[in-house]
Amino acid sequence: MSMKFDIAFSASAVIDGGLAIQLKLSGDAVAAGVAEVDPQAVAVRAAGIAKFKGKALSTLDILAPAGSKADRLIVLGLGKADKLTAYDWLKAGGVAAAAVKTMEKVTVFLDAPGADVGAAEAADFATGMLLRAYKFDTYKTKKKDDDEDKSPKTVTVTIVTANADAATEQFVSAKAIAEGVILARDLVNLPPNVLGPIEFAQKAKDLESLGVDVEILTETEMTELGMGALLGVAQGSSRPPRLAVMTWNGGTPGDQPVAFVGKGVVFDTGGISIKPSLGMEDMKGDMGGAAAVTGLMHTLAARKAKANVIGIIGLVENMPDGNAQRPGDIVTSMSGQTIEIVNTDAEGRLVLGDALWYCKERFKPRFMIDLATLTGAIVVALGSLHAGLFSNDDALADELTQAGETSGEKLWRMPISKDYDKMIDSRFADMKNSGGRQAGSITAAQFLARFVGDTPWAHLDIAATALNSPQNEINQSWASGYGVRLLDELVRKNYEN
Repeated sequence: MSMKFDIAFSASAVIDGGLAIQLKLSGDAVAAGVAEVDPQAVAVRAAGIAKFKGKALSTLDILAPAGSKADRLIVLGLGKADKLTAYDWLKAGGVAAAAVKTMEKVTVFLDAPGADVGAAEAADFATGMLLRAYKFDTYKTKKKDDDEDKSPKTVTVTIVTANADAATEQFVSAKAIAEGVILARDLVNLPPNVLGPIEFAQKAKDLESLGVDVEILTETEMTELGMGALLGVAQGSSRPPRLAVMTWNGGTPGDQPVAFVGKGVVFDTGGISIKPSLGMEDMKGDMGGAAAVTGLMHTLAARKAKANVIGIIGLVENMPDGNAQRPGDIVTSMSGQTIEIVNTDAEGRLVLGDALWYCKERFKPRFMIDLATLTGAIVVALGSLHAGLFSNDDALADELTQAGETSGEKLWRMPISKDYDKMIDSRFADMKNSGGRQAGSITAAQFLARFVGDTPWAHLDIAATALNSPQNEINQSWASGYGVRLLDELVRKNYEN
């Protein structure tokens, strides 16, 4: 991250240089709060000349405003007061962060007459600033002259709001969410020679510092458990697989936990069914599901979520050496079900199948949700604006859809049925690991459904939303950290004591 924000909330502020940001609602005059940083007449005149109406996320930039100690004044449009959502406040914070550039001090006057600006809105705004500031430049040794890295390493931000004390308290949890998203982004962005299964497992192990119990299963333990599906994917790599089991006990002791399972293919060549070389470098991100689960566990622990939560990530590398599994092989999963391998590039579902069965059998969770960059078919179907949602439980699907609307990490429910399930029947085994090109994302979900039994379950195919998705107000990175905010919202709203 090239820029760091040191954010504090205050009921008042004295401007002494730096950048001042004032909010404006669509259709209203420039808010009276501007008078605290600049004579209101200057802002009103500038808005008139620029025809600035306060459209959502638009900005009016006034340099060296007359009669003010501020070096710059930015008026930030919010749109219509009755349309504002939590996600809108997050995006507004992101726009504010983008405007900072080389400023070392920023004062944000957050209370806009006509808008309901409470502690939650202030915390969301601040979180948006943190998320927008993220930039993965760890391996950049040379900086361009016009690079944003001229920005100071730390920018002092004072957010002025009438709800300063409550916002400070609320921001503790909000900051934990930002930290989880940033962790997920870092994991996806790291190069595959740096982040293998062992290194990823250590990242999970690091969560013990927050109070998470972490157990790492090696290939020896997984062999004893009979995880032939997961181990079959890993056998072509010289880097051994791992299964990381993270437990957060923040709820009532003995309460049934909720569970999240992530696909963690740290690099996917496709195996013997090798992928085309063009774009294969992006397959370092084929562990986006595992990254989201790890980031979520960080968030829940950091904000002391009052819930019992299990996070499981299956970590493997899919490589095509002489020991790799072949199309035509038959493997036996932990469930005892046999799988004909017809395509070694349909490997993520093999990892998840064993991980889901292990989770179901060991923890008996209230529900299981898996996340995976699983299929290109979901990209064709939905593009990058929604992740695919498949579920055997309508209530869970509805809760996830609502959490997606609130967080801005949207989902679209896709069908599963017995007719689709027939497409993965095999002539030689209990099932095959690919149903072919037609309904590819659906048959992948049908495969996973065979490993969940009667447990309420949802599968999120995040192939287009976790990586290489369009940049927006709160993310300018190749990796988005998709899933952390979505699932935190799900837990917070529905499953905390």
